[in-house]
Amino acid sequence: MEEPGPHTRQRALRGDQGRITAFVIPLMAALMAFGGLALDGGLALAAKVRALGEAQEAARAGAQALDLAAYRADGTVRLDPAQASRLAQDYLSDAGADGTVTATEDTVTVTITTDQDTHLLHLLGIHELTVTAEGTARPQPGITTPE
Repeated sequence: MEEPGPHTRQRALRGDQGRITAFVIPLMAALMAFGGLALDGGLALAAKVRALGEAQEAARAGAQALDLAAYRADGTVRLDPAQASRLAQDYLSDAGADGTVTATEDTVTVTITTDQDTHLLHLLGIHELTVTAEGTARPQPGITTPE
């Protein structure tokens, strides 16, 4: 079998010019998108966990605002909604979080919405991901019997 000459090799190489680029560019875009989903999705998940913890703790703080007059009068366990809302908002302020608080006589609900900046998805035009978490708490009477 005869070895190809230098002119044959050059013609074979010239025939492939630019073809590999058409394959590599979409592949790199797909890899960047996948990496962006992994990195920025993980950061958004961590932000959601953090927001959920803050919302739950703020709701628990608000659920400590018992209506003491009702409890002392007949043992009724209910919240003072204004004080519950204030305690939950104070917790959010101390934690450096923004949220909305809804308090009734039996429930405190805290909703936190925050934006997580992206790193790799920023290259694809997605600059931030919005994360929302909600925590709810109710006042509980003391434990009287073992569970």
